[in-house]
Amino acid sequence: MLGMIFTELVEMVEDTFSPELADEILTAANLPNGGAYTAVGYYNAEEILSLVTLLSEKTGTPVPDLVQAFGRYLFNSFTRSHAELLADKHSLFDLLATLDNDIHKEVLRLYSEATLPTFRVISQSSDCMELEYRSKNHLEPLAIGLIEGAGNYFGHQQLIISQQPGTGSNDATVFRVQI
Repeated sequence: MLGMIFTELVEMVEDTFSPELADEILTAANLPNGGAYTAVGYYNAEEILSLVTLLSEKTGTPVPDLVQAFGRYLFNSFTRSHAELLADKHSLFDLLATLDNDIHKEVLRLYSEATLPTFRVISQSSDCMELEYRSKNHLEPLAIGLIEGAGNYFGHQQLIISQQPGTGSNDATVFRVQI
C-alpha cells in the first residue's frame, strides 16, 4: 500500500485526536519499520489495519467508522496536494466516472507499484450513479468516505450512499450514490 496513505492516516490521528495518541498507536503496533513511513514508500496493507484497530480500541470508535472518516480526510488532502486532477471535473459524477481512466492513471504514473481499486459505472442518471468497486483490500468504508469527501467538495452535503456486496465469484461491491 502506498506510503502516502499511512502518512495521511497519522496526520489525521494527530489532527483529530492528538499527536500523543498517534505516537501511542505507532508504538503499540510494533511495526517492522517502527512506524516511520514515507509518502513515496510502499508498505503492507495489514499495517494500516493494525493502526486503525489500535485507534479503535483507544477511542471506542468502530473500525469501519474510523476508516470512513479517514476517507473523507484523505479526499480533502487530495484536493490540496493534487488539485490539478480535479480541475476539469465539474460534478461528483464527472469525478466518479473518470476515476480509473484519469485519476488512477495519474496515480500509477506517479507511483508505479500502487495497487488501486477499480471502479466501473454500471448506471447513471442526473441524481443517481451505481458503481462497481473491486479491491483486493476490500476497503469499502474508505471508498465511501472518499465519495463523501468528493460529494462535499462538489457541494453535496447530504449524499445517500448504499452498498451491495458481491456474492460467490463476483467479489465486487456495488455502490449506489444519490445526490
